[in-house]
Amino acid sequence: MLNLRPFYSLALWLLLPYIFIRLAWRARKQPEYLHNISERFGFYHQTINQPVIWLHAVSVGETRATQSLVTRLHETYPDHHILLTHTTPTGRAASQQLYGDSVMRVYLPYDYQFAVKRFLRHFRPQLGIMMETEIWVNLIHVCHEKNIPLLLLNARMSEKSAKGYANFARLTRAALGELSAVAAQTDDDAARLTALGAHNISVMGNLKFDIEPPPDMLTLGKQLRRKFGMQRKVFLAASTRNGEEALLLDALQQVKDPALLVVIVPRHPQRFDEVAKLLEQRDIKFQRRSTNLAMAAETSIVLGDSMGELFAYYAAADLAFIGGSLLPFGGQNLIESCAVGTPVLIGPHSYNFADATRLAIQSNAAIQVQDVDALVIEAQRLLHDKNALNEMHIKCMEFVGFNRGATDSSMKIISRVIIECIRNI
Repeated sequence: MLNLRPFYSLALWLLLPYIFIRLAWRARKQPEYLHNISERFGFYHQTINQPVIWLHAVSVGETRATQSLVTRLHETYPDHHILLTHTTPTGRAASQQLYGDSVMRVYLPYDYQFAVKRFLRHFRPQLGIMMETEIWVNLIHVCHEKNIPLLLLNARMSEKSAKGYANFARLTRAALGELSAVAAQTDDDAARLTALGAHNISVMGNLKFDIEPPPDMLTLGKQLRRKFGMQRKVFLAASTRNGEEALLLDALQQVKDPALLVVIVPRHPQRFDEVAKLLEQRDIKFQRRSTNLAMAAETSIVLGDSMGELFAYYAAADLAFIGGSLLPFGGQNLIESCAVGTPVLIGPHSYNFADATRLAIQSNAAIQVQDVDALVIEAQRLLHDKNALNEMHIKCMEFVGFNRGATDSSMKIISRVIIECIRNI
């Protein structure tokens, strides 16, 4: 059978100029993309003198999902050091905020063989763990060649992603076949990954259900609520994406409720100023969270322009809309809102979190709407019905509690692989 990896590697080399252009383009709004570029090609100055367990979490969502797993790894393997790799600056910043100096963090190199080999030679991980949907052909192959067990945990594979990978079926099958184990979030994810070529696959649930809201964020949430006003109705639009803020603001113009306070938290920090300009253009009275000023009576919108405080925003809200779902971005994680008991509204586009959304709706912890007008109507109904909100609050807590346990499943897989490694030494 023809080996397609050399053609894949050739394509990467042809794309090399585009990589630098893309980094420079992204750095216009987020200068951090120009920091630590050498790491993206396998050059590191950090060293670790302990055995290494390596986790790869692309960006913010995947990094937050590692919380319970990182805690257990520290407890179970205290003689090992945890290395976290990321792809985005926001993921790296989230790691710094969550873990401080208790882990080491670097960028994962691009999937060039020379860069991957330098990374593995420098850090010498005993075990690698990739989170969610990460299929890097050369990285997986070099780990396989060097007998470094590589796991794909908390794996998800939407129908849309599966169709994309199926266009490169032989390459995908070869890569998935060289993973030591795959643990999927759901039966559907497992079925799609199996069809693409994964083996040694199990279903573990979703690590995001095991995240415990940080006590300091819950405390901050109470402080924010007092600042927002205990008598006001607080509606949170969390993790909004480009175009969604304008839709929301247009629809909210029809709502004449002086007691309503809307908190908008854009998904990407580089869009904070963009959303501020949008509010200014519409002559809307708003305040930035970053100013930390007392809430003026005429303020109708708070712009959540702070990093790492999403749990606090959820805790301060009566009701939350999960962004990325009004427009076809695939939605965002609704579990964090449910974990603090804040009821959820979600738009029609939730394919990135299809199973969690379906379960939340079935549990009456969330309501799905088909457009922005329906979203605003449903929000008004719930915000004026204290009994309905209280019932959804209870259902949120039950929904999260019932679906915990993915960390235990992950640790069983990790322990088995590490024991097999020791036997083969």
